[in-house]
Amino acid sequence: MQESPKTDAIDRECMTRALAAAAQVRCITAPNPWVGAVIRTEAGRLIEGATQEPGEAHAEIAALALAGQDAVGSTMYVTLEPCSHTGKTGPCVEAIITAGVTRVVIGIEDPDPAVSGAGISRLKEAGIEVRLGVQAEKVSQQLAPYLKHRRTGRPWVVLKMASTSDGGTAAPNGSSQWITGPAARVDGHRLRAESNAIMVGASTIRRDDPSLNVRDYVPPVSPLLNPLDPLRIVLGKAAATAKVQPCREMSGDLGAILDQLGAEGILQLLVEGGAGVAGEFHRAGLVDRYVIYLAPAFFGGDDANGIFEGAGAWDISNVWRGRFVGVERVGEDLRLELAPQESAQQ
Repeated sequence: MQESPKTDAIDRECMTRALAAAAQVRCITAPNPWVGAVIRTEAGRLIEGATQEPGEAHAEIAALALAGQDAVGSTMYVTLEPCSHTGKTGPCVEAIITAGVTRVVIGIEDPDPAVSGAGISRLKEAGIEVRLGVQAEKVSQQLAPYLKHRRTGRPWVVLKMASTSDGGTAAPNGSSQWITGPAARVDGHRLRAESNAIMVGASTIRRDDPSLNVRDYVPPVSPLLNPLDPLRIVLGKAAATAKVQPCREMSGDLGAILDQLGAEGILQLLVEGGAGVAGEFHRAGLVDRYVIYLAPAFFGGDDANGIFEGAGAWDISNVWRGRFVGVERVGEDLRLELAPQESAQQ
């Protein structure tokens, strides 16, 4: 049916609220997707819910529990298609039907083969009106790691580096801490908290001896739901006394490594370098997002280590060109986010 301008405006506003609810639980739901739901009662009251920790309620169930009898005759807004199968929890579509919801507005279809259109079909079979595609672009951006994982079997790869404004990541003597300020480091720990695994090269472990935890970031949900530290992966060998321990040591073809991590349910992999590892991922075309923290500082010469190590483009026609998808000031530094030209969603 054709939506009226008023209905369309309400739908977009309620889906925006569902997106905000999903953002609040970004760090605690993996390997499940971070989903938000809003119920708009017949009286116009808005009730929000979001996916809980694995094994706990999905967003739809959380919202229905808060709505109670007010769910009868309501419209539900959910960022991702409701599930129609039984996993660690029961099928959300059956709970929606039983609760008496009469209309469901969905951001995007779930590409997971266990769902993929089946949830929508079940709702329609039960006589519930379904609208699909509201705020679809924003939902796809928010769920990009989940969507790529379900479509390709590989994690979403984020390459994070910090550099001076003239492109240096380490001084000629090897020192590199700290290039950026405290605010950028907190934001970097947020990226760690959002990732299921974090990867660095063995040379970075030997040089910097990082812990690779999320100690500097507190998510916007209850402190009781603080995320666990991501799986720590070292390309190569790490000393038994290294702060990164316990960690997993991996080697070999990067594509095969991504396949293995994807099979284990890793939705997002954060690659933190060093320059050698960054260069390998970049030249292999395996990076989905580049996050560069740029400090207002110069090494002032040509002998500092750069963001990438190894051979680059020989000719200007071969230079990698992407697109900026975010530019933000973080404390005294800039946070630049880039995507490959062809990358919308995988």
